[in-house]
Amino acid sequence: MNDTLIIRELGRQPYEPVWHAMQQFTDQRDEQTADELWVVEHDPVFTQGQAGKAEHILAPGDIPVIQVDRGGQVTYHGPGQLVIYFLLNIRRLNYGVRQLVNHIENTVIDTLSDYGIDAKARRDAPGVYVDTDKICSLGLRIRKGCSFHGLALNVNMDMEPFSRINPCGLSGIKMIQTKDLNGPESFSEAANAVIKHFTSSLSYSDILQQTGLAQDYVKAS
Repeated sequence: MNDTLIIRELGRQPYEPVWHAMQQFTDQRDEQTADELWVVEHDPVFTQGQAGKAEHILAPGDIPVIQVDRGGQVTYHGPGQLVIYFLLNIRRLNYGVRQLVNHIENTVIDTLSDYGIDAKARRDAPGVYVDTDKICSLGLRIRKGCSFHGLALNVNMDMEPFSRINPCGLSGIKMIQTKDLNGPESFSEAANAVIKHFTSSLSYSDILQQTGLAQDYVKAS
């Protein structure tokens, strides 16, 4: 299973059950557990990272705010945004944290380049930017040499909720989406392109497609 990557399509899901399933998966995995990418679209939610400051949540209104265990500040998830969670044994991959961050950022940059969009990363603020505008957020957690959480790429969504926060703790930052830049116009188009780039330079010999969460990692209600 060390050479296997499972791409798990989750569809549209509320945030908290998926977050708790990531924790369960990471806590229970061992050296033989295959790595997984979870591809999901979330119901509207603000998530506040471990370093998050309350002053960056300006006016959440009817959208819930959840304190989570990833790095970074506050961000928004909602329909039309591509979220990919990277449940990887980075120790087994011989990846450092910075190397993983760089690989994820470059994956998005290369994907956007296919559409003629000139995007870049910033050393001081993880994520992907077009000029000074932010198109993709990134936040990870490492536990037992394994990663979880991941990226959120704005594809074709209602951008208004971003005005209720300082996204990623950056006051005055403008959030943008791929649809408005002649990039991917649908969740599935963006997902296929990002996954293709992410897996192209890694050494997985077997990539499997699955749907839904494994029941072992779903908490009973």
